[in-house]
Amino acid sequence: MLVALAHQPRSGPAVTANLDETVTPAGGSWHSRRRLPARSGVYQANSGVEAMGSRRIVRSLLVLAVSLTLGTAVATAGPAAAQPHPAPGSVLGLPTPDPDPFYAPPPDLAERKPGDVLNVRQMPPNLYFPGSAVWEVLFRTTDSRGLPIAANTTYLLPPNHEPDGPLTSYQHIINSLGHKCKIATELYTTDPFTQIREAPGLNIALARGWAVALPDHLGPRMAYGAAKLGGQITLDGIRAVKNIPEFEVTNSKVALGGYSGGGMATAWAAALAPTYAPELDIVGVAHGGTPMNLTTMAEVLGGNPHPAFGLAMAAAIGLDREYPDRIDLGDQLNGKGRWLRSMISNGCTNEIMFWGVGRSASNLTSNPDFMDNPEAWEVLRENSLEFYPGIPEAPTFEWHSPTDVLIPVHAIERTNARYCANGAYVTSMLTPSPDHLSAAALGLFPALDWIDARFRGVPLPDHC
Repeated sequence: MLVALAHQPRSGPAVTANLDETVTPAGGSWHSRRRLPARSGVYQANSGVEAMGSRRIVRSLLVLAVSLTLGTAVATAGPAAAQPHPAPGSVLGLPTPDPDPFYAPPPDLAERKPGDVLNVRQMPPNLYFPGSAVWEVLFRTTDSRGLPIAANTTYLLPPNHEPDGPLTSYQHIINSLGHKCKIATELYTTDPFTQIREAPGLNIALARGWAVALPDHLGPRMAYGAAKLGGQITLDGIRAVKNIPEFEVTNSKVALGGYSGGGMATAWAAALAPTYAPELDIVGVAHGGTPMNLTTMAEVLGGNPHPAFGLAMAAAIGLDREYPDRIDLGDQLNGKGRWLRSMISNGCTNEIMFWGVGRSASNLTSNPDFMDNPEAWEVLRENSLEFYPGIPEAPTFEWHSPTDVLIPVHAIERTNARYCANGAYVTSMLTPSPDHLSAAALGLFPALDWIDARFRGVPLPDHC
């Protein structure tokens, strides 16, 4: 799990694609009345973003390995003695709504099908991904209770992409609770410390001519911890970009990738695809450092203090948001707990880690039996891939450190073995790194080469 630095809201005006400004598709499908602008078109980006971006892309290429190994160092500083007032709108644990009207769902959302396009706009050129056109797409998907919601994905189209060429959906690590932490926002933030750490790997994919989708897989409630939701959003995001003919991926083969929290969304998408989105031609899935058993992680943490407790608290808040009829976090919290919830409810990873460092569940509740909640344990189980009976049909490349202490490694091994026993193809790579974070960099580039082989139709080597 990465520790990002504080994020600020997106800067600079969006450039609306020439598809009739923010057109709502008729009849539940996308009907383009005008061609999108040529990818070589010139856009006037905010000058501050442009100047900052050129420095940022170079810096991100240089610090990939370092930034992935920093881990929770920023959290060791501990919270300040003074406790500032919580952000407005955060008292009840819900995120402050994104003020951008682009993300507002239409009134007839329930009448749309999963993957239907609700809104689309072209964005200014992004110097993380030089030469590639950038779009944001709002689409209809389904939440964990089966209700319709609107989610978004960012779509990157490189100039060398061939029509119906490869499409990769990459699920970032978004260990956050606030809309300012979305990938769509981080790409255009003016915060000089914010970096898209996976940009070097994604630029390799773009250089190979692959189109790339970057879904904000936590959904409109920023429901961190709701892993199954992330899988559904990922699959519907792929459907959405395929539903826009001008994106040139209508008949494309698809690959999925992600690490850690992004690996959860990726692995869930792979397991759900045979029943949730069987029409997608997914030729390969690569995920690493994937937490596959949330119940084990909760049991290990228990009521003990932990330097990364903020992430556990964030997951509790996220699941409370996604399952309000089954989890009532507010009834469990004492004054300290409510204060911490209010402080991190719109936070990105660094804020969550900072305010949660060294705390524990037992300090935030007055209920000595707070661990004895069968419904909460069932929600954790429902979001633990180890217990989901579905089997991926697409071949999988999985990697992790055998000594990773942040995730239950045995859950990965058991899940891989179950997949193999049921006829799935899985190849697992053990990295020589001793920890969770450095394994991300060590597996990223082998994963890209493995996916490239799947796109080229190279026969799979013998394995399970």
